[in-house]
Amino acid sequence: MIEAGPRFEVVALGSVGSTNDEAHALARQGAADRTAVTAEEQLGGRGRRGRAWASPPGNLYLSAILRPSCPAGQAAQLSFIAALAVRDLVRRFLPNSVPVAVKWPNDVLVDGLKISGILLETGPVSGGDVEYVILGMGINLAHYPTDSERPATSLAAQGADPGVLAARDTLLQALGHWDSQWRTQGFPAIREAWLRDAIGLGAPIQVRLPDSTLEGVFADLDRDGALLLQQPDGRRRITAGDVFLAR
Repeated sequence: MIEAGPRFEVVALGSVGSTNDEAHALARQGAADRTAVTAEEQLGGRGRRGRAWASPPGNLYLSAILRPSCPAGQAAQLSFIAALAVRDLVRRFLPNSVPVAVKWPNDVLVDGLKISGILLETGPVSGGDVEYVILGMGINLAHYPTDSERPATSLAAQGADPGVLAARDTLLQALGHWDSQWRTQGFPAIREAWLRDAIGLGAPIQVRLPDSTLEGVFADLDRDGALLLQQPDGRRRITAGDVFLAR
C-alpha cells in the first residue's frame, strides 16, 4: 500500500516535443510547486546526456515541477525520490514474485530489465537555491525499446495492464509521499529506503564516466547520494556516471 502524499495539479497534454520542456515553460510562468505535466506522446523525448527517448502512445510520460528551496547539489537527491516512486508504481501492479530493484542513480529494473527513464533538470539559481526542479519520468507501460544499450521491458510484457491514468495517479501518490519524506526528514530516510532494493551493492561494478571507465565494488551510498566505489587503493566518490553490473 502506497501512503498518500501531497496532491499534484495535473496538466494533461496530447502530443508534445518533451514534457520536460513543457514543464520548464510552465515553471518560468510561475506554475506552483507539485505541478505535473503529462503527455500522450513525446516527439522529442530525451534521456540523460541528450540521448533520444522513444515515446510512443501507450506509455506514461510525466514531468513534475518541484520547488524545494534548496541548493542545486541537494536537489540532485530528488532523482532517488523519483526512482522510489517508479519502484512503488511497478510493485503496485506486478506480483510479489517479480523482482524489482533500483540501480544507481535512478534506474528501476524489473527482473533485471530497465522499465523507466528519469531525467532531473534544474531551473535558475536565486539566492543560492534553485528556483525549481523538473523531474521527468518515462515509464514503459505498453511498449519498450528493443534496440537500447540496456535490455528493457514494460509492464505489459510482464503481464500487467494498469492503463495510463491509473499508472499516473499511482506514480503521483508515491512521488508526493517520498517528496514529503525528503522535505521533512532529509535524505537519510530516502537513502535507507533506496538501499533496501539496491542492486549491485557489495558486488563488482563498472562505472563509465565521460572520459574514463572505472571498476571496483559498490561499497555504499554516502549521505549525499554519491556512489562509493571501493578500489584497491581506497574508496572513490562518484557523483555522476553510468553503472554496469559485472557479468
